[in-house]
Amino acid sequence: MSAAARKARDYSVIWLIGSAGYSLIEILWRGFTHWTMAVTGGICFVLLYGLNRRHSRERMVFRCLRGTAVITAVEFLVGCLVNLKLHWQVWDYSNSFGNLLGQICPLYSILWFFLCIPVFWISDRIHHMLARF
Repeated sequence: MSAAARKARDYSVIWLIGSAGYSLIEILWRGFTHWTMAVTGGICFVLLYGLNRRHSRERMVFRCLRGTAVITAVEFLVGCLVNLKLHWQVWDYSNSFGNLLGQICPLYSILWFFLCIPVFWISDRIHHMLARF
């Protein structure tokens, strides 16, 4: 298998795991999800996987801060598109303290920080698994 094909395969697997994982978390948290959240979860996991690979020697707290920034930024961009522009009303944090345009808020950024800990652990396991195939 060529290096490009291997990389495409690896990132497809990573995206699928992130997509399914985020959808499951959201169903457990809110009781439902939206297909755009599956797409967003896949994107976030791909970005977090890459961040974890590039900064693997960095202390976990700093990787989690970076991960929080990545997830919050993606959530804001997706929210501006699906909620503000397309009016799909997938979520609304307007009543949450410190929200920005109702798309992001400090509470969820804190939760993203803590979610990064198991995500980075899972990312390492996936990296080692993919390296064997």
